[in-house]
Amino acid sequence: MTRIFTIRQLTKEFGVTARALRFYEEEGLISPSRRGQTRLYGPRDRARIVLILRGRRVGFSLAELRELLDLYEEPGGGQLQMVEARRKFEERIAILERQKLDIDESLRELRRGVSQIDEALSRQVLSNQTLSRQTVAA
Repeated sequence: MTRIFTIRQLTKEFGVTARALRFYEEEGLISPSRRGQTRLYGPRDRARIVLILRGRRVGFSLAELRELLDLYEEPGGGQLQMVEARRKFEERIAILERQKLDIDESLRELRRGVSQIDEALSRQVLSNQTLSRQTVAA
């Protein structure tokens, strides 16, 4: 017997809004059946939601996710999907590695700026203290 999920169950399980699931449906990424106004999600939809959420978390666009999900529907799609997913994952890793280098450089630059500001403030405080002592001594 096939397990059926309601929108409420899936929103609770995945921590997403019903609006997000309806949006994925509008975009053709999932296709729940309906009983009246009620959306009923099968195991296929649930598995696709898992993949969509994972993909979004690592920065894939909905178009990229659609491509990968659609590959599964083609003959030999499981293997084709894995090969294409691997290629896209490698591309994403390269992009994230470049971003990481940029972030690391930005952090170094900001830390240098903080150090320079701290030094300037420290010199200013020492200068003010010297002036205060000279004024008191006079």
